[in-house]
Amino acid sequence: MDFILLYWHWIVFGIALMLFEIFLGSFFIFWFGAAAVVVGLLMVPLPEMSVIAQILIWAVSSTAFAIAWFKLIKPLNIDKTKAGLSKEQLLGEIGQVLRVPDGEKRGKVRFPAPVLGSDEWLIISQDELVVGDRVSVKDLSGNALIVEKA
Repeated sequence: MDFILLYWHWIVFGIALMLFEIFLGSFFIFWFGAAAVVVGLLMVPLPEMSVIAQILIWAVSSTAFAIAWFKLIKPLNIDKTKAGLSKEQLLGEIGQVLRVPDGEKRGKVRFPAPVLGSDEWLIISQDELVVGDRVSVKDLSGNALIVEKA
């Protein structure tokens, strides 16, 4: 009894794996499916390819696709901005005190360039500040910045 895989077996298997990826969301099995489709397409002009050669081509191309995805393509999609991460964008910013915090009243600071769309922010500080002092943002509390003397 001889085991025979035809080109369309590989194509159907590959498409099934790629569709299965919809339910997993890991974007890893997709590459096994793409490799199976490659084997199926290679078998169209080479229908007499042995089963061992087919499996070997599938394994090598699956590995190559997965490595290419994780090492070359996926890193290009990483968002290196701080968009949506307001706290991280504010930390360490240096500004000048416009109004000193007094008891329950919050002070005000101005940054040389707008930060998150505004160049003036309310501040809270444990330090003794005077108008004109330079301060550094160390934390965020609601809509006010917690600052310390720079």
